Amino acid sequence: MPNETTQALIDRWKDEPAPLLPMLHAFHNRDGYLSEESITAVSAALKIPIAELWGTVTFYHHFSREEPGQSAPRVCTGNVCCLHGGEELLESLKDEGATPMPCAGRCDDMIPVLVGDKALVGKTKDELVHRATPIPPVNPGGIDECVFQSIREPGRATLKGYRRTGGYTGLEKAVKDMTPESLVEIISDSKLAGRGGAGFPTGIKWKAVAEAEGDPKAIVCNADEGEPGCFKDRAIMDHDPFAVIEGMTLAAFATGAPIGFIYLRYEYPETEGILENAIEDARASGLLGENILGAGFTFNLYVRRGAGAYICGEEGSLLSSLEGKHPFPRNKPPFPVTHGFNNKPTVVNNVETLASVPHIVENGAEWYRNLGEGEHPGTKLISLSGDIQRPGNYEVPIGMKLSTLLYDWAGGPQEGRTIQAVTMAGLSGGFLGGDDIDVTLDEPCIRAKGSFLGAGGIMVLDDTRDMVKAAHDAMEFFAHESCGKCFPCRIGTQRITERLNGEASKLELSQWVAEIEDIGSTMKATSACGLGMAAPNVTESLMRYFPEQVEAHLAAGK
Repeated sequence: MPNETTQALIDRWKDEPAPLLPMLHAFHNRDGYLSEESITAVSAALKIPIAELWGTVTFYHHFSREEPGQSAPRVCTGNVCCLHGGEELLESLKDEGATPMPCAGRCDDMIPVLVGDKALVGKTKDELVHRATPIPPVNPGGIDECVFQSIREPGRATLKGYRRTGGYTGLEKAVKDMTPESLVEIISDSKLAGRGGAGFPTGIKWKAVAEAEGDPKAIVCNADEGEPGCFKDRAIMDHDPFAVIEGMTLAAFATGAPIGFIYLRYEYPETEGILENAIEDARASGLLGENILGAGFTFNLYVRRGAGAYICGEEGSLLSSLEGKHPFPRNKPPFPVTHGFNNKPTVVNNVETLASVPHIVENGAEWYRNLGEGEHPGTKLISLSGDIQRPGNYEVPIGMKLSTLLYDWAGGPQEGRTIQAVTMAGLSGGFLGGDDIDVTLDEPCIRAKGSFLGAGGIMVLDDTRDMVKAAHDAMEFFAHESCGKCFPCRIGTQRITERLNGEASKLELSQWVAEIEDIGSTMKATSACGLGMAAPNVTESLMRYFPEQVEAHLAAGK
């Protein structure tokens, strides 16, 4: 609301749960940037020391602190977009004050540009238009799905359409026929595991929160989909928002949590409106709020939009951000299941995980387990992008061959090209190349190759790509996104980036490899969170699959 006074904005948000981020966004939206006056007002209202608040504000990418602020274009220079002209588009918009931003989660519809609260896409300045999130393509293998089974149904994003296509059947079944304990048991029996990257068993997490002491408990949906090459959660929230809301409500019933938050990444501005409208419709229909479905339990849900920080995808950083603190990772133990939001027991689950829950409750644990191949339970959403004919989101059975996805489902590389490498887990899993591209899509198989599936982002690199440059760009991203809390990650990512620079390496191959391995092993052993532990996978896999390109890189540097 552009004409709201400073005091009106303060009054509107100061008594809300987790008020800092929405209050900052309110001033940012009103003025287009955060002035010193606004920051001072927020500091006084929330009793946050101004130096601490300034450090928090400046940590985030998207809080502008001077004009033209929000109105200046922000162009994605993520790893996939840079393969397809992102840097050239940025240069063409420089006269409008354009600045770069990390991967914006639209790798299937390039190149994203944020202007104010609008997301545009196009490969040239003249092509930029607004387009809705693509609906996931029909499963080419004719294989049963879980999360995507109804997402293509007309009207699925509305409450009426959601209920017409089976929505809220799971919640009704749970509150009428189950106890919280039996609901947790079904989720445990299904073998559903976290789909945001960590893979922790969902039922065990819910049981720990249900049994933990301390109130009020909370359900937090991690929708800060910041891993480069990942865009599956956006598709769910835009086209099936009530599945996420129902999944969170089921989690609340199972654990006794009366409050929940969806922590949404900044780069999805349209998604915020979709979620807010869906929450309001659910509340108006007695599906959120007090005495849900007459079952005597309460669950209130709020959207809290981030401000651009990859590290907030890590659950400790996310909770710190939600609480209005500097978003550093937290030391573990204690874990969020006992000491989460406001130091109370908290479930933190990913969008995909939560959207799976209503289908599992409706169809049963055995049904979900049988969706996987062999002994592997369930399905996984894969965000596929890069040098591939049909990029997009695909729901695959756990255990399916990666080559089946790449060639049979997505059409393989462009004509005349071959696949040189793929990234795994976005960037965090490093590269797979050679015969290892024929892995099966399950954690045991991929971890045996020195990588992991993680959140399911896969970027394809064909035989025209310079793999040392691809590794450099990946490590540069990690160096930029390191929160700086621990020096192994802060310094290590920077030093490896320097050693991947074309002009910086004057060492013999054996010396270069020894330095990279030493830095990487130190980062893996001593970093405070997954960013520093995962980043060395990039150079380890580069040396494993492409030693000749590394040697040529060093020779050119001399």
